[in-house]
Amino acid sequence: MATKSKELSIEDKLWKTADALRGSMDASEYRNVVLGLIFLKYVSDSFETKYEELVKSDYPEDAEDPDMYLSENIFWVPQDARWSVIQNSAKTPQIGEVIDNAMDEIEKSNDSLRGVLSKNYSSPDLDKTRLGEVVDLISDIKLADSNDKQSDVLGRVYEYFLNQFASNEGKKGGEFYTPRSIVRTLVEMIEPYKGRIYDPCCGSGGMFVQSEKFVQEHQGKIGDLSVYGEESNPTTWKLAKMNLAIRGIDNNLGPHQGDTFTNDFHKGERFDYILANPPFNKNDWGGDKLKDDARWKYGVPPEGNANYAWIEHIISKLTSDGKAGFILANGALSNSNNNNEVTIRESILEDDKVDAIVAFPAKMFYSVTIPVSLWIIDMNKSSEDERSRKGETLFIDARNLGEMVDRTHRAFSDEDVKKIADTYHAYCGTNNQKYEDVAGFCKIATLEEIAKNDYVLTPGRYVGLAKPKDDDEPYEEKMERLTSELKEQFEESNKLQAEIKNVLKELGYEI
Repeated sequence: MATKSKELSIEDKLWKTADALRGSMDASEYRNVVLGLIFLKYVSDSFETKYEELVKSDYPEDAEDPDMYLSENIFWVPQDARWSVIQNSAKTPQIGEVIDNAMDEIEKSNDSLRGVLSKNYSSPDLDKTRLGEVVDLISDIKLADSNDKQSDVLGRVYEYFLNQFASNEGKKGGEFYTPRSIVRTLVEMIEPYKGRIYDPCCGSGGMFVQSEKFVQEHQGKIGDLSVYGEESNPTTWKLAKMNLAIRGIDNNLGPHQGDTFTNDFHKGERFDYILANPPFNKNDWGGDKLKDDARWKYGVPPEGNANYAWIEHIISKLTSDGKAGFILANGALSNSNNNNEVTIRESILEDDKVDAIVAFPAKMFYSVTIPVSLWIIDMNKSSEDERSRKGETLFIDARNLGEMVDRTHRAFSDEDVKKIADTYHAYCGTNNQKYEDVAGFCKIATLEEIAKNDYVLTPGRYVGLAKPKDDDEPYEEKMERLTSELKEQFEESNKLQAEIKNVLKELGYEI
């Protein structure tokens, strides 16, 4: 427990020091500066660990052979890009140029990092004294020795910073970061053990990171997962590339940023798992240019809202036994203002692809306060390792779960995530728990029931209201107790009123 506390204090101290760098810099530019610096330290630490190992080997000359590093997915770091050079320059006015040069050298030596690293440390907007202070602080944290690999110090720091940036940037923060408890809920429900995993709007790569953690927690091998994705924002695409590189996760996020709808980097490919948090209610998604797209199996999505375009794109990318979990605004569950959406929703349900819907509480996101829902799509509801669920959809109303982590944001606890995931797996028959409908929380509905509700997918319509708790106290005793308590409260109220009147009387006021 003490170790965890120490790590958290490191994160917090590092954040406060780095925050002093901001000055007049744009928030997104400042974010890249700080995260790029942490990434550079990690790359250098990983390199130095392997370097020392090779120097002590029978062939010490191998320590300066780039292939010895690249063959083990360790980035090659040229001599003038190593952290020792940067650390020695921390208190000089040239620290910005030294870091920019290091970033440039590392990119040139590692093809997978070309165009990814931030190179604006010499900018006059960046206070060089404060930049040196951050370098000194980061220098004290060993980010990639064998022990810290286990505790994932850098991963924790990086995720902590992403979370802090998202929180500080508000709506813009939601564009690159999906809160951890939401991602964990998707991952625990989908359970991506091995195969090809895809995120068509991957942000900073959080879905992949949590999938890796899931595999590790269940004694699997991260090498059994192949990661694919796409991201339209160039800055966010770079964050994702760094985030995955830090974890040693091989990936194919395309050669650069790209728009999934108009420039699909993975056209014609199919995936075993899809996890996504698409932009909510996006109205300028290029639908007017894609009316005849092959992805619209169930109908042409409306031009003014991309929600159903995302649904159809995701379904088109799944294998015949694939599963997807994604978040959409609640309007997609019941919108009847657009005939296209109604037709598509009805067709997807009649094709038996909607496996589960989970209603989330409000205030779960940094970008919006509106309530949203999680959709689970299953291309084969009668897989060999699952209970046949043909013609069924599970509804979970999780709006009463979660707790406020600050004044404006709510998050699921580990127990909340487990409750949702366990309920889903009991429904699928993939755990040792027996599934039961719980009034106010979960309900299995048949396609016939959903059709009678005009194909509306709002969980509250199906789960009903929770049963009031029966405390087994006899009615007569309860009334006597409540009457006695009420009498005491009235007496206390009268006493307080009298005291207030006396104070006002002493001040010259009569009531």
